[in-house]
Amino acid sequence: MEQIIGVTGDLFRTAANLLFLTAQGEDVEYEPGLFRDTVDWISRRSDMLLELMLEHLWLVILTLIIAVVISVTVGIIISYYESFAQTVLGVCQVLMVIPSMAMLAFMVPLFGIGFTTGVMALVLYSLLPIVRNTYTGIRELDPAIVEAAKGMGMTERRILFKIKIPLARPVIMAGVRTAAVMMIGIAAIAAYVGAGGLGELIFSGISRGHQPMIIAGAIGVSIIAIAFDYLLYYGEKRFSVEGRTKEG
Repeated sequence: MEQIIGVTGDLFRTAANLLFLTAQGEDVEYEPGLFRDTVDWISRRSDMLLELMLEHLWLVILTLIIAVVISVTVGIIISYYESFAQTVLGVCQVLMVIPSMAMLAFMVPLFGIGFTTGVMALVLYSLLPIVRNTYTGIRELDPAIVEAAKGMGMTERRILFKIKIPLARPVIMAGVRTAAVMMIGIAAIAAYVGAGGLGELIFSGISRGHQPMIIAGAIGVSIIAIAFDYLLYYGEKRFSVEGRTKEG
């Protein structure tokens, strides 16, 4: 299993490097036979590849929505309780360092084989970056801004929703971006427990020794990761501008 994960990781990195070099306009040396076979396989199985990409996207988007709701809520709560915050962040950190296959194995007895197991494992993995950034973004606000809001008679609820969260959004978005890109790669491994997505293509290719199938799956995962990273980077920058405007 470690060999499978290692090969998959190498393929992800190779596909990403090829896409990056090509985008930069640099000459990339391909193995003619493998490159031709991969292009031919993608052209013949484009419908299946698109279907698996949509499954992968659905898995990631659903997980991200659940993770953001849970993590931002927890981050807001612990921002008011400093001693409790360190315990929660410690638990999230422990969950994140558990190997992905071990986490999936823990989930199987609870949720069985299938989509739900993949979602739960990915949610647990994505807690730390979002919870930590939410907590940090709120705690590191200028105390003078909060005190000025209190002096104007604003309630704590209004301060939270009108001042703290809007000003902390760039930091929160940075955590969401990190979690999203991370879970896109882990979602491929979640196919091992029947969660679906491009991981099915990669594992099938490894079991059959079919390299074009493996590379097609790795390229699909890389494209999704790059697209998510760009979109969330744009959102992060936009929130940063809005945050500086409000703070000013």
